[in-house]
Amino acid sequence: MADDTELETRRKRLLYRSVYRGNKENDILLGQFARAHIAEFGAAELDQYESLLRAGDNDIYDWVSGKAEVPPEVDSPVLRKLLAFRVRF
Repeated sequence: MADDTELETRRKRLLYRSVYRGNKENDILLGQFARAHIAEFGAAELDQYESLLRAGDNDIYDWVSGKAEVPPEVDSPVLRKLLAFRVRF
């Protein structure tokens, strides 16, 4: 039960960080992505998403918009899910 509570707390924190980035485009994109997917993320996916959110807004925007290649050290299944989400966005 404690693990479920901890995961839910992390999800809420990451959703907040997704919506309030400081860059309006990323606020919208990451906010909608998090609302659509974060509830299904387990601990490993939350780790990946948290790592992604540590990147700068400009970097995330450039990766999602295709202006820059995704560096191998930040590439993850969650980032790939975000890139696929962007196509539908």
